[in-house]
Amino acid sequence: MPQPESTELLGLGYAGGNFCVLAFHFCYDFGMRKAVVLTICVATFAFSLVNEARAQSEAGAVEIIARITPTAARPEPVRQFTFYLLTRSYSDIVKEVADKDPIPPRDTFIDGLKVSPELRTWLKGHDILDLSGPDLDKLLTPDDVLTVPEFLLAYQKTNGGGVTSGVPKPKFSETDKTEHPEKYEKLKQDYMTNLKKFVRARPETISGVELELDAVNPQHKWAALQNDRRKRVLRVAPDLAQLRFLAAKADTDLEGRASISGLAPGDYWISSLNLDADAGDMRVRWDVPVRIERGKTVRVELSNLNSIDAHGSTP
Repeated sequence: MPQPESTELLGLGYAGGNFCVLAFHFCYDFGMRKAVVLTICVATFAFSLVNEARAQSEAGAVEIIARITPTAARPEPVRQFTFYLLTRSYSDIVKEVADKDPIPPRDTFIDGLKVSPELRTWLKGHDILDLSGPDLDKLLTPDDVLTVPEFLLAYQKTNGGGVTSGVPKPKFSETDKTEHPEKYEKLKQDYMTNLKKFVRARPETISGVELELDAVNPQHKWAALQNDRRKRVLRVAPDLAQLRFLAAKADTDLEGRASISGLAPGDYWISSLNLDADAGDMRVRWDVPVRIERGKTVRVELSNLNSIDAHGSTP
């Protein structure tokens, strides 16, 4: 007995993310249903191949050749070295990491120093943190020497013990401070007045005080603070670059060549992250921009000319 005819809607999904609905009018014959399903499957497969081929034709590629030229020598290939293709400049990534881990403001740093209030005030009024410089004496006035305890003690050590003739000597002792306070204050004031006159008359005697200031030199702590921050940036920046901005990576062969294909059109950066490539006396890094165009292969030559000197570069 013939079966009634019917109309069905078949939904078909495919890789491009689209959805196609096909209407078929047929009778419920088992053989015919198999034929229809087979036809749909073949059509779907063919359609996906067309989409894949189209995507491949729209993708771009980059070929890299890396060479370093040592001083007074021939260029050498950068062998078996990993290059990272990033969607953002590595220099900008480093800056982002550094900005999120800032060094405290200078005045805040000075406020945290375990020195006298007078030395903190002096440091804030002068653009200097390193008290070991040979030109420190040119910045110090007689008033500075007398009012900043650290400078006064350094001056006394530098010129005491008969090193400098004629330098005034204190005639009071610490016991006078408690037993004879009035006498102590008068003798101290006389000493400071005479010392001030002497320093004004003999300004060259300030020279050398920097040698006695090492124990209170803020530069040691400031340098340690900067070095610790630099280490943190060195540790975090490469991880951030690979987690958020890595498009692809490739290793060079023995000729210093590498290639990456299947790239979406756009702007990229060829980076060595914080890794140094070296040859002879040269140590360099790269962070080179490259634009990938649809269906084209871009060739990039990495050399000394577009490198960053690793000796003087930031993280």
